[in-house]
Amino acid sequence: MTIAQPVWLLLLLFIPLAIRWHRSGRMGNIELRLPQADEFTGESTWRTRVRRWLPALRWIAIGVLVIAMSRPQRKWEQEKVKADAVDIVLALDISPSMLSRDFDPDRLAVAKRVAVDFVEKRPYDRMGLVAFSAEAFTQCPLTTDRRVVQSFIKELQVGRLEDGTAIGMGLATAVNRLKDSPSQSKVVILLTDGENNAGYIPPLKAAEIAATLGIRVYTVGIGTEGIVLSPSQRMPDGSYGYAPRHMTFDTELLREIARETNGKFYRAYSEQDLEGIYEQIDQLEKTKIEVSVVRRTTDYFHWFIGLAVAILLLEILGRWGLLRSLTP
Repeated sequence: MTIAQPVWLLLLLFIPLAIRWHRSGRMGNIELRLPQADEFTGESTWRTRVRRWLPALRWIAIGVLVIAMSRPQRKWEQEKVKADAVDIVLALDISPSMLSRDFDPDRLAVAKRVAVDFVEKRPYDRMGLVAFSAEAFTQCPLTTDRRVVQSFIKELQVGRLEDGTAIGMGLATAVNRLKDSPSQSKVVILLTDGENNAGYIPPLKAAEIAATLGIRVYTVGIGTEGIVLSPSQRMPDGSYGYAPRHMTFDTELLREIARETNGKFYRAYSEQDLEGIYEQIDQLEKTKIEVSVVRRTTDYFHWFIGLAVAILLLEILGRWGLLRSLTP
């Protein structure tokens, strides 16, 4: 609520002066008081008590009219957003090696946490999620509902698919989600921590298809090379036993996939590295947004005028009707 012409509110300061002047003027008048029935009783009735407040109604009405003159109003703003959105599919490796503990608590937990933050920063884009290990599946199709995508990311777990790393399958599944997209910008962010050792679609063949469809692929290699505490065997209850293992990484393959699709290859050795990579991708894949603001103003002065008129009518009806007195 705002006041369009607040200068009129200064008149409210003069109302107490006017009341005092009015009372002092009445003191000099000569009044002829005639007895009434309720005065013979010597007791105050409800009429005499209420009648004392009648003059106050007139001053309240004047104050309300002053407020009406200041034009109380409410301003409304409505934003209309026109966005040239980007369609992005996250392809995340969920092979057992993603549980390696060179990250805290492990690679997959960090990858999920950073991906959730990335999705939060893209309010106008359509996002999807593909998970892969020895095979791949679509965890979440393209949607503008960030909360749904974030929920599916948080639910990712190792062990749902056969062990292995099928980079080509993961990329091909992500490309399949984007092939019919009408968006001008189509992007796959592929994150893995190992070498391609499974799947029937070669990674470079999937990259070639992506390039043909105009899909840009950002490849992210997560984890350190060398001796790392990693899952070594799967227990009967589904959990994993850990042991120091020598981890290898096919850097050249991810670099070639990015080069083929006009994307970029990144290497993340820590959580801070991964956060920086997603920030860079966020800057590279900017969504074009046009915002138009519609402003509307609603005036409420007529409500105050109506209230003032109602108060004056109440004062008049009381003075000359039910609460009528012979004293002017």
